[in-house]
Amino acid sequence: MTASDGTAAGDAERDAGSAAARSAVRDGLGVGISVGLSGLAFGAAAVTAGMSVAQACVLSLLAFTGASQFALAGVLGGGGSLVAGTLGAVLLGARNGLYGLRLAGLLGVRGRRRLLTAHVVIDETTAVATAQPDPRSARAGFWATAFSLYAVWNLSTLGGALGAARIGDPEAFGMDVLGPAAFLALLWPRLTSGRAEARVAVAAIVVAVAATPLLPPGVPVMLAAVAALAGMVRTAGTRPAAERGEG
Repeated sequence: MTASDGTAAGDAERDAGSAAARSAVRDGLGVGISVGLSGLAFGAAAVTAGMSVAQACVLSLLAFTGASQFALAGVLGGGGSLVAGTLGAVLLGARNGLYGLRLAGLLGVRGRRRLLTAHVVIDETTAVATAQPDPRSARAGFWATAFSLYAVWNLSTLGGALGAARIGDPEAFGMDVLGPAAFLALLWPRLTSGRAEARVAVAAIVVAVAATPLLPPGVPVMLAAVAALAGMVRTAGTRPAAERGEG
């Protein structure tokens, strides 16, 4: 190979990398804007559950994880305690810690920037980053998703909360179903991804429905998580021996 051939190959590789990074940014913006608009539903659901506009906005700013926020609003709206709602939200948000372990090496963030980065490690940023073909585009996709989603989610939370607050009695318009409906929409892709996920969902529903008449609001949600643990154990037990590192 001549020097010119090597230069051309290097240029082609850089062009391909730049194209992948631009594509990742487009993906991130698309996901961030579309998912961020669901903050309208959360803002309305939070006010319907009894939060003030300020409380709904601060929760979106500081928590920034939709499933946990909807879960907390659902528990409060159902008459549950703040402790039960918070514990359920923390339980749901624990998965973001596992995402962080997966992304730590890929993003290569060091020092104090880890705090900022950890705040935006959620389902959507992880999905976009891990779908990219190389670390450069993974970082581009991650930050494009994070910035766009954070901005749109918080602005739409404000819009939804103000809109619900102006109505006066959101429940009179049936807006109390927004939280559960949006929560189901977030979960739906997982429910349709395989039989194991569907079985875990059915088992969790059975546990939650059976426990609801007996336990305070919010507690059945946490108890239903036992179904996920049982599903994890069953899945680990059925994995091929080679995959488990045996033989």
